[in-house]
Amino acid sequence: MTVLPRAALAMSKEAAAAVLTPEPLAELSQVCVLIADPVLDDFTTPEALDVLRDVEVLVTGWGCPPLDAAALAAAPRLRAVVHTAGSVHGHVTEECWDRGIEVASAASANALPVAEYTMSMILLTGKRVLENAREYRAARDRKDWLSTPPDVGNFGRTVGILSASLIGRRVIELLRPFDFRVLLHDPYVTGAEAAAWGVEAVGLGDLFERSDVVSVHTPLLPATRGLVSRELLTSMRPDAVLINTARGAVVDQDALADVTGAGRIRAVLDVTDPEVLPSDHPLWTSDNVLITPHLAGSQGNEWRRLADLAVAEVARWASGESFAHPVRRDSLGRIA
Repeated sequence: MTVLPRAALAMSKEAAAAVLTPEPLAELSQVCVLIADPVLDDFTTPEALDVLRDVEVLVTGWGCPPLDAAALAAAPRLRAVVHTAGSVHGHVTEECWDRGIEVASAASANALPVAEYTMSMILLTGKRVLENAREYRAARDRKDWLSTPPDVGNFGRTVGILSASLIGRRVIELLRPFDFRVLLHDPYVTGAEAAAWGVEAVGLGDLFERSDVVSVHTPLLPATRGLVSRELLTSMRPDAVLINTARGAVVDQDALADVTGAGRIRAVLDVTDPEVLPSDHPLWTSDNVLITPHLAGSQGNEWRRLADLAVAEVARWASGESFAHPVRRDSLGRIA
């Protein structure tokens, strides 16, 4: 008879209530001995120390404290971390890897809604939907549709994908049924690999110069901070679109404000740096910029997808199988 592992929840109480609703929580309880209360959002309290003493698996989420040396010392039996969100950078520490703790993440599940948002914005910007809707509301009259400029529409547009991350690859998949040319820049992807995906591998400069839309999917790392520079932004085609669903600091926002403010290009930003821009930041008032409040990732009913993946991973680990969605120490330098 299989002995189920002891597991606990480590995240903010709000994240636990949102993601692990009663049904997935009941399913999780079938594949482990789950200590659902208390939800651990502080590893130093007496209640947390009592739970950590015997726990073998931590199901983590947004708001999980760092699993540092002190937390790990309090959890001598901990052998696995299953994250119900994407990035594990905030809580999985070097000490976790040194101890050989296995890590899984729901990043692949969270990638889908981000890719869907990106795909939607590519199509909407190609038809200039937001601009036309704004003008239509103001004029209360319709233009002659036969006078539409020839550069409006989605036939034969060139879409540039910056980074073949989980999300970047999902966007490439979603683009396949459409009449787009797709370029990719990722230093870790060979030309042969890109060709197998049906895209063209290009240099960073070429990506920005040749694309009608550039979609940013690179993680924020020391090497990628400010990667989308003023030089790259000013090299974009007139009326081209920059879409950023990655991290705000990947883009030089001062340069972006200048280029969009001058009417040179358009931008769709689901992320900024800081996350909420100062109220007087020029990007707020630019007619060429759409800013959304970091909503591309999983929300509402999409959280169930994260919970389902986490339950499946705990079940696999409990039965002695390897994780289907592991996070490897050697890949941390190039993932979000």
